[in-house]
Order: sequence, then structure tokens, then C-alpha cells
Amino acid sequence: MSANAHASPPGSFQGTSHGPVTDPIRVMVVDDSVVVRGLVGRWIDEDPGLAVVASHRNGKLAVEDITRADPDVVVLDIEMPDMDGLTALPLMLAKKPGLIVLIASTLSRRNAEISLKALSLGAADYIPKPDGNSRLTTSTEFRADLIAKVQSLGARARSRSRRAAAPPVSSRPFTATRTLEAAGMVPAQSAVPAKPKASFTLRSYAPVRPRVLTIGSSTGGPQALNAFFGHVGTAMAQVPVLLTQHMPATFTAILAEHLSKAAGRPAAEGRDGEPVLPGRIYVAPGGRHMIVARQGSETVIRLTDGPPVNFCKPAVDPLFKSVVDIYGSATLGVILTGMGSDGADGVTAIGQAGGNVITQDEETSVVWGMPGAAAHTGMCADVLPLDEVGRKVARILLGSRI
Repeated sequence: MSANAHASPPGSFQGTSHGPVTDPIRVMVVDDSVVVRGLVGRWIDEDPGLAVVASHRNGKLAVEDITRADPDVVVLDIEMPDMDGLTALPLMLAKKPGLIVLIASTLSRRNAEISLKALSLGAADYIPKPDGNSRLTTSTEFRADLIAKVQSLGARARSRSRRAAAPPVSSRPFTATRTLEAAGMVPAQSAVPAKPKASFTLRSYAPVRPRVLTIGSSTGGPQALNAFFGHVGTAMAQVPVLLTQHMPATFTAILAEHLSKAAGRPAAEGRDGEPVLPGRIYVAPGGRHMIVARQGSETVIRLTDGPPVNFCKPAVDPLFKSVVDIYGSATLGVILTGMGSDGADGVTAIGQAGGNVITQDEETSVVWGMPGAAAHTGMCADVLPLDEVGRKVARILLGSRI
């Protein structure tokens, strides 16, 4: 998520509910700076739904303490003596499968590369850490982002743990209608009786072959995007791909490089005034909103420096709405895993224009905030597991019958 993406406002759709605080989310803080450990630990303990259960100055001590401390979430620094974060990460996950690890790093290119590597090794998300203790102590953005991510990711981990521990129940027949439950996206009878059923509806696919693919993602997005583009493959050769991933500057340029390898297509941060061409992936640069506009007979990239939208910069909604203005019903939108509700207004615009939207399901999302909010607009044609989203998009782009 971008450094400008604060905690979601009250009432935003996160896909989980913290409810009464009876068992706080357990957090381990791992950082070689005693100032950082003390400050982050104090912030966490001030939240009644969170509790620091351990604090360590390097990865070696943290790995050795995972079983005893039994954290739900680990806030993990990268550069530490004795054992760095990247080395400690797989050892932690091996000791406690399902552990949520949140990487905290400063905004250098090296640390951005390492953070994205950590995501590929199983970290759930990252957070850009202000450089220097003075900036850290005064950064309300960092504090809000950190607490929001620990809350949301921790609640998600708790929810999955409870469902996995619950005894199975027998299923029952159901009638096929165009609801999530009946479409097979949610079991007719959940394995956990207390889990509420999704009750929103899906639209029928519009029989329009897309001329553009536009994507929005946030928490868990880099991992999801790599998988998505691996499944879409060469099917995107005939359309431009426009992407907003909530990320700060430096990270987005590196993300584009990674996506180019995954997709086998050219990918880069969008540049102001650049023509939008088929077969290319344009990534919104961190700290700028990316939209598209007409310039004579061409469609071009425009970068704007306006205020955050939905607490995010770059944001998904401005991109989606601008794409609809140009491509109308020939727009295919995708919302992948992420916190908050950014993209919901853009999804509504696509649906109202007669385009199609596919969103990732709850089970495969790191956080079902953005995709959940999109699904609840009633404008989505499908809600699918991640590995099916890319395959479905590929078939649509190639003109197959839906």
C-alpha cells in the first residue's frame, strides 16, 4: 500500500469484523533499533485489540522465540545483525505455517527489491518505514498504516485459523441462481456455521470483446499480480493493460520489472503523455495518480498530483473512471486482494457503461477489502479464486464464449 494510503475510514469494507476485544491479536516486533522496537511496541499496545507478545533485535532471536511467543503477526525489519529479515522469514514460516509477516523497510531501491523478494517467500505485506528516528516518531502516516495492516491482516489470520480448526459439516443441495452461493463461489453450507454467507448478486457477462484491461490491487497485490499475469500470458497482446497497485515510489518501478518477467510483456511505470499501446503494461507510479485521456487521435497516459483518493495515491478509482471515459463498454476490469474499498466506484462506472468486472474471492485474498467492496456493488460478472481469474481473463481477451 502507498505511504499515502492511511487506515481505511469508518464503515469501509474490510471483509472481517474485529468485534468485542476478548483475545487481542498477538504481535512480535523484530528490529535492530531499540527506538523502533519501543515506539512500534507502544503504538501496538495502545490499541485494545492488539498486544505485543515479544520484541527482538535480530532474526535469530525471533526465530528461536516463535513457538513460545506464538504471535499472529510479526513486524519484521530487513537489515539486522546476526540474522537479517530475509533469512529469518522462511524459518519463521516453517515453525508456524500461516504466520502473518509484515516487512518494514526504508524506501531505498535495495530494500524495495528485498521487500518484494520477501513477498515471494511468503510475507503477507510490507510497509515503508521513514528513514531516521526523528521522522519515524513524527510520522502519523506510518503509524496509521502500520496499525491498520496489523489489525486487518491479524484478523484475517485469526478468521482462517478458526475455520481450519472447525469440524466439517455436511453439505446440502442448492439451486443454481446468479448469486455467489449458488454460482459456486461460496459453499451452500459453510464448514464453519458461524461464518456469514455472501448475499450479493452477480451480473451476466456483457458480450463485448475488451479493448483494454484495467486492474486494481493493494495488500497482497504483488504476489497476486505475478500469479495473475502468469495465467493470462500472451492473451494480453492485443490490448493495453493499465494497473494501479497501492505502493510508494521506488517500489512501483521494481514491481513493473517483476511483472514484465511474469507476463512476458513490456511493463513499466506510466509516463505523462506516453501513448497507450496494445501488449504493454502500464503501472501507476507511486505518489501519482495515473489516468488515461484523449490527445488528438491517440489515448495517452496522464499523471496527476492531486490529493489522495480513498486515502490512496495512486488510487484505483481515478484510473478506472478515466478508462471508462475512453473505452466504454469495451472495458474489462479486475480487482485483486487489498485493504479498504478503493476501486468500488470505478467498478460501478465500468458496470454502468456495460463493461465487465471480475474480482478475486475471499478465500484466496490476503485481505478481502477491495474485492469485497467491488463485489458488493452488484456490478461484477464473476468472483473467482486467484488462479481462475487470470485464466478467465485470458479466455475473454481471446474472444472465447463466456
